[in-house]
Amino acid sequence: MGFDGLVVVSDPYLQRRFTQAELRALQAQYAALRDASPNGRLRMRDLPAAISGVRGAAKSRDAEKENSAPEPGPCHGLTDEEWASVLKAVARADEKPHQDASFELFLRVYAEMQLRLKAVSVCSGRAGGIVRSSSSSAVAFLTAATTTLLHTISESEKASYVGHINAYLADDPSLKSALPIDPATDHIFHITKDGVLLCKLINLAVPGTIDERAINTKRVLNLWEKNENHTLCLNSAKAIGCTVVNIGTQDLAEGRPHLVLGLISQIIKIQLLANVNLKSTPQLVELVEDSKEMEELMSLSPEKILLRWMNFQLKKAGFQKRVTNFSSDIKDSEAYACLLNVLAPECSAKPSAMSVKDLLHRARLILEHADRMGCKRYLTPKDIVDGLPNLNLAFVAHIFQKRNGLSKQMKQVSFVDGLSDDAQVSREERSFRLWINSLGISTYINNVFEDLRNGWVLLEVIDKIAPGSVNWKMANRPPIKLPFRKVENCNQVLKIGKELKFSLVNIAGNDIVQGNKKLILAFLWQLMRYNILQLLKNLRFHSNGKEITDNDILAWANKKVKDSGKHHSYMQSFKDKSLSSGTFFLDLLSAVEPRVVNWSLVTKGEKDEEKQMNASYIISVARKLGCSIFLLPEDILEVNQKMMLTLTASIMYWYLKRPTSQSLDSENGSSCETTSITTSDDSASESSIDDNTTR
Repeated sequence: MGFDGLVVVSDPYLQRRFTQAELRALQAQYAALRDASPNGRLRMRDLPAAISGVRGAAKSRDAEKENSAPEPGPCHGLTDEEWASVLKAVARADEKPHQDASFELFLRVYAEMQLRLKAVSVCSGRAGGIVRSSSSSAVAFLTAATTTLLHTISESEKASYVGHINAYLADDPSLKSALPIDPATDHIFHITKDGVLLCKLINLAVPGTIDERAINTKRVLNLWEKNENHTLCLNSAKAIGCTVVNIGTQDLAEGRPHLVLGLISQIIKIQLLANVNLKSTPQLVELVEDSKEMEELMSLSPEKILLRWMNFQLKKAGFQKRVTNFSSDIKDSEAYACLLNVLAPECSAKPSAMSVKDLLHRARLILEHADRMGCKRYLTPKDIVDGLPNLNLAFVAHIFQKRNGLSKQMKQVSFVDGLSDDAQVSREERSFRLWINSLGISTYINNVFEDLRNGWVLLEVIDKIAPGSVNWKMANRPPIKLPFRKVENCNQVLKIGKELKFSLVNIAGNDIVQGNKKLILAFLWQLMRYNILQLLKNLRFHSNGKEITDNDILAWANKKVKDSGKHHSYMQSFKDKSLSSGTFFLDLLSAVEPRVVNWSLVTKGEKDEEKQMNASYIISVARKLGCSIFLLPEDILEVNQKMMLTLTASIMYWYLKRPTSQSLDSENGSSCETTSITTSDDSASESSIDDNTTR
């Protein structure tokens, strides 16, 4: 059903899952399928055959603009077993194969296929990889720019990740009754259902991300407490760089294997690649010869840096081949044999790996060599021969952690000067990078100052938060070799910024191309701020469609705290130095959801240590509530004006957007699903936002 052009469905999960453009396209496709069916009836059992011709809704927005048909969707190629798996996952008890398939059932099938696609994309990694399926032909899925097969769980990956969890979290007191996990079973998917293990794993990957006081860890958790853990987990995963688009709290509560394994894979990958960057390992400067190569290195993903490091070590040993991936190029173990002999010749043994013809035997000798180096096994000999990219990446990353073979004496070169940023610039770059990656755009960025220079990513971001504002016919798609093409993209970015009433004094497209950090950060801040203000404005029930200002957010926060009975808790502005104690934000969080703050854990916020504890707790409590935020405790301690606005606006957005029916029953512990600030709607994608720029 719909009103004023809107397509409305009764299931709030489906309503949030799809944009209005997608719902309209899917509704038209559903109607066409139904009309083409015998007697105008589309039965549940007919869906597999009928949906084979569905066209991709993810492209519907562009299609509507261009008056052209969306891209093709699923083609033939799914086995009966795969279709049965999809239908079993989405069908309700009262829905029978012979009954008519409702529009909502059609949407649930579509959403399930999207989820499986996302899990495959996640598990394959951004470095690329091969995913197997029993189906013989590819399935063009319904999301933009992605084609792959339905997901099948890799038992090798599951066993490897379970081994990692058993090794690293064995001593955690909250998990003693759950560990070790048997990798031969699916027990991992049951243990993660309360959210505790996933939260612990995130803290293992990036220590301090979650204040563990905010995790619900008692032996028996009610549904509300589990939902809090799942919400905290997903928002914290985004805050360390995981892609969690199309993964919800209900998916974690149900322990959906493909999604849980995909999330675990990302978290472990972040942990293993944490040191593969110039900031953590400045010795990587050895890999470059001039400033041009340095710029290239800074723009590479950790996976690409790892490949570059590997080839650097292989070249030293005279290895003739170049490794370009973690799959086919290392199946024969020749590169591994050379690499380990370069890094740890004293750990070699006879027979040497290269003297053995059998590939499995050779791979076994490689792993034995790595064992003698003290490296953990993330794969089996068969995994090497099969070329499993995720596990080979994990193995090489662990070798890098143990022994990278780089000089401890820093290479003294002039082009390294100025690489290090001050603390605030680094924190802002991190916040903007994570925010952009949370929007679900097609490009994943690793460095704001390098990856935005061609203008393309900025156009993608603008199109996400202000749909229809980008003229894609005038945009130049990467790779872009000619500098003036990059300037053209950046000029369009600034042109749109002016239309959005951004303050753009003394900034030109070439400034972005040249990587001017100050100007890039200033522009990104205005994008963030515009995003959150538009999201608040679009909640017309509360804003009546009026423009939302910084003062409106400030006034709302002060009123909520005052109405809760805290008459002496007040914020004069977003740069009020008293905010460093954290007490106002704790009062605000308690005002919007009284049970979310455990006051026995709150300090007075007078000493620096007390302020630090409160700041850390505030961030985790806000994420636990459902806010998608990317600030750090230091931003609260230093009262970063932009981040204070972001935090306040995120809490306000969560509070105003939640359904009025969302009440938590203290006795049965049930709750409706919380709304994160990164949930996409028809106008924009969401995330935390902050700024001191005056419009």
